[in-house]
Amino acid sequence: MPAKTFSLSDYDGIIFDLDGTVYRGSHIVPGADITINKLRKLNKRIAFVSNKTTGTTADYYKFLSDHGIKLSLSEVFNATLIAGQYLEKNNPDAKFFAISEPTFVKEIENYGLTFTNDPVNVDVVLITLDRDITFPKLEIAAHSLELGAQFFAVNIDNTCPVDEGEIWDAGATIAALEKRTHRKPEVIFGKPSALMMETVFGYMQLPPQKLLLIGDRLETDIKMGNDFGIDTALVMTGVKNYLNGNSDVKPTYIFNSINDLLS
Repeated sequence: MPAKTFSLSDYDGIIFDLDGTVYRGSHIVPGADITINKLRKLNKRIAFVSNKTTGTTADYYKFLSDHGIKLSLSEVFNATLIAGQYLEKNNPDAKFFAISEPTFVKEIENYGLTFTNDPVNVDVVLITLDRDITFPKLEIAAHSLELGAQFFAVNIDNTCPVDEGEIWDAGATIAALEKRTHRKPEVIFGKPSALMMETVFGYMQLPPQKLLLIGDRLETDIKMGNDFGIDTALVMTGVKNYLNGNSDVKPTYIFNSINDLLS
């Protein structure tokens, strides 16, 4: 049961997850554009926060804009942005290997790091969504970790929602590497990490009690809100969650979709 009765007037800022919340795969959630644009007219401060790394923040900005959502690029945050900023500060000039897609590798290189697939030279292993994951990629990552490379999780989502259902995501890859190497990630960049939330707090400039975080995933979206004292709304438009009492992560509200914000 929801923790309390929902009232939009309680919140000055809304933090939206993207994939599974505002859109799924290549299709926007019906009515999401109307809802978000109405919130903007109501002077709600808005941020879009994603763990997905297969596109840039500019790509996500363009996708949302092309689907009628009014926004600015500065409102869009993804796990690549958080990872790049951290690595630029803490691991400058490091050599990295990533189980990822090419867009992610290129963005991390833009922060001054160098990609290598030679485990002997790898300083940092980065794990995120890779729709072309292979056994050789897993073995390069595992060998690098065995040789002492740092182990960083860009995101920890077990699956990613797509038009046809869900697909393998970084969390499943990380679990396989943990079994293979007996090591766990030292840093997580995406939701529900403090690194992600602190960046969003810096942008929103609102106290936690005036924010609402909306997402489709208990272990990342809802957990991040709970960890930082932010009310949360779980939507049913994304991944399958198990709301049978087994999870200790509880949302403040449960919505069919983000359109319930205005209902």
